Amino acid sequence: MENFRLRVFRAVAEELSFRKAAEVLHLSQPAVSQHVHALEEEAGVQLFDRARGGGHGSQISLTEAGRVLLGYADRAAETMVEARRALAALNDETVGPLRLGASTTVAQYLLPRILGAFLKQYPQVKLSLVSGNTEQIVEAVTEKKVALGIIEGPAMRREVKTEPMTQDEMVLIVSPNHAWAARKGGEIEQKELAKVPLLLRERGSGSRRVVERALKKVGLPLRSLQVAMELDSTEAIISGVEAELGVGFVSRWAVGKVLRLGTVRVVAVKGLEIRRDFSFVRLAGAEMTGAAAAFQRFAMGAKSAIS
Repeated sequence: MENFRLRVFRAVAEELSFRKAAEVLHLSQPAVSQHVHALEEEAGVQLFDRARGGGHGSQISLTEAGRVLLGYADRAAETMVEARRALAALNDETVGPLRLGASTTVAQYLLPRILGAFLKQYPQVKLSLVSGNTEQIVEAVTEKKVALGIIEGPAMRREVKTEPMTQDEMVLIVSPNHAWAARKGGEIEQKELAKVPLLLRERGSGSRRVVERALKKVGLPLRSLQVAMELDSTEAIISGVEAELGVGFVSRWAVGKVLRLGTVRVVAVKGLEIRRDFSFVRLAGAEMTGAAAAFQRFAMGAKSAIS
């Protein structure tokens, strides 16, 4: 939908080469030169300084007029992309880029169950995914680096709005060789947690916030515990437990495979149940549209299949 001469001009401006722009656009170099020359005649200004390169095949530079026009041309291209999305929405068609952010547990264990089916239904969506801890994903949303995030802890920012997606449970895992693994009834007392090395996620992690709050609520603040390590992923905690470096709380989503392999065991803590929501997060006051809105609807519809 973009004016073709402006598209050619933007390609030349980006590559600073008529030859390279021709390759990108799948045109001949003379055709690219003709489009730019016609645009210069129409605008009544010179857009490129060709003096330095000694020919259209060499490096060139934008003139001041070229830099001014490029700003408007870029905005015009963005407007046409938005127009295309709006028109597609009228036909219930979802196209274009989708920038998602997901906290570590969600990205590793939950999203793979959804994304394949979503992209099969919406093949025109171009997906990019950023992962990090909850704090990092919320930051990416506020900085508009992603259109929609999925996090595993409280957002802790006023600029964003959260909506529950599905529920998760944090469970305590131990090595099969740990004394608690053979405990009759498979349950320990809360106070016993203070007697063993504990592996925790790093500060800023949603998992850590949820665990820390739950333990504090039952009278076990972190200062009363033996925090042996702070690790940057659920996988690192699982590996640490398998290596008998300590015990740790992880998402139930994460332990299906290792439980089947028998490399860890889940142990219940009497009177302690740690549940949380995986939540969508987006800018407060911003209306969800296009591919992001379609993905949120799809994920909500798919949650019964993934729970």
